[in-house]
Amino acid sequence: MCYSQQSNNEPPTLNKILEIVNNDSMLPCFKRSTFHTLLLEIGFQFIKRSKVNVIIDRDDIVLWRRRYLRNIRRYRSENRKIYYLDETWLNEGHVTSSAWADTTMGSGNKKQAFLCGKSTGLKNPTGKGKRLIILHIGSDSGFVEGGLLVFESKRTGDYHEDMNGDVFRDWFQVILPKLEPGSVIVMDNASYHSVRLSRRPNSSWRKQEIIDWLKTNNVPYCESDVKAELLNTAQKVADSNENRYVIDDLAKKSGRHVERLPPYHSNLNPIETVWAFIKGFVASNNSKFKLEQVRCLLYTAIDKVTPSMWQNNIRHAIGEEERMWNVDGLSDTMVDRLVINVGGDSDEDDSSTSSDENLGVTSLPDSETD
Repeated sequence: MCYSQQSNNEPPTLNKILEIVNNDSMLPCFKRSTFHTLLLEIGFQFIKRSKVNVIIDRDDIVLWRRRYLRNIRRYRSENRKIYYLDETWLNEGHVTSSAWADTTMGSGNKKQAFLCGKSTGLKNPTGKGKRLIILHIGSDSGFVEGGLLVFESKRTGDYHEDMNGDVFRDWFQVILPKLEPGSVIVMDNASYHSVRLSRRPNSSWRKQEIIDWLKTNNVPYCESDVKAELLNTAQKVADSNENRYVIDDLAKKSGRHVERLPPYHSNLNPIETVWAFIKGFVASNNSKFKLEQVRCLLYTAIDKVTPSMWQNNIRHAIGEEERMWNVDGLSDTMVDRLVINVGGDSDEDDSSTSSDENLGVTSLPDSETD
């Protein structure tokens, strides 16, 4: 709907699109608020008009999502144990953003508050402080015993900088024997989860490096080939093996399987809501803003995560899977029907700016597979 109106340079307002849908006997009839929520859930955003707009759900993301949803359904039908892993972080200054406070003394009136035996509020941390990096894995049985990895960050930037392929691989090798044989391990496509078995040769490589790569990978080549020919041969082989990852290979050799979530689909990983509970607990009880207290609160929070909590979160993720599966089908139907009906007389003037704003689309960043 939005796509067809945009192609005619017609601002696709919510009311215009809703009218087309509700006038189509082949589609369900929506309330305005429900339809607004649906548009947000299938990937549309209300944004300022731009000179460059592209569809937010790229075909490669749709294909990845559909493949993942089919696979995860099949694993459940086969009664295979499914584990979910992910990383998160906690800062020394991790606290709740809001709390109950007595405001009768006026903002910041510490002297008056002291004289009345009251306080102007909680003390706040001076900054984020030191940081803990946390990695864990769990299933409907709860967290895997011995699966927790916690270490102090040595960097000040994004916490992903502290994780790398070597750290993750070493942890993964220890975890594998603790998982049920034949099980499935769900993770996102972070770069340290997806280190390739072999590097892909490129033009910056010296000719001898390319030859060594070909020999290591048992790829035949002609001694008379020039560098460009050798590189072309190597890259063709590398491209055919581009989805072979170190972690996947380790899992396969142990009789387990890795399944990667589509990019930007963290809501399909139930450990995300587990992390939300844990971080909320730490934030509500962090009073000293010291790393050791945060570490102790982390362990206490993890102990509070029960198998029942995991099961509830997994059911929620399954609900999200079903919703996405249905929305993909509905989205196709809606777009196909609009292509037929867009030339109809359904467009009406809409001067509202607060409730019928244009529904635009925007672009997503590149896939994080590498």
